[in-house]
Amino acid sequence: MSSVVTPELRSATWGRRVLALFIDWVTCLAIVEGLVATGFLGGNPNGLGTLALFVVESALFTAVTGGSFGKLATRLRVIRHDAPGQPVSLLRALVRSVLIALLVPPLLTFDGRGLHDVAARTRTVAL
Repeated sequence: MSSVVTPELRSATWGRRVLALFIDWVTCLAIVEGLVATGFLGGNPNGLGTLALFVVESALFTAVTGGSFGKLATRLRVIRHDAPGQPVSLLRALVRSVLIALLVPPLLTFDGRGLHDVAARTRTVAL
């Protein structure tokens, strides 16, 4: 399949992607720590609760707004690779988020995309 990237849809740099991931993780960690501190959620805020919140936050925000909280803050968006004008479905966003949580993206890249984007047929672009 040929690349669908146009000049106004340039791939995001790895630096901005890492910054977006950092913002997402710190935000999710802060929320889970707050829930643990108030007694609403028991356990360790550095454990699976933060990871689960990250997956849910990232998938929902991507499906509804085109990017996770961190991506929106760093002016990145997730678009469909096969149909850039169409929104990313919740299923595709969930596939992306789970693969990110499993640390799949940094393993290999193809066409400027991480493996999570290849699997979900999405692309991360800079605005």
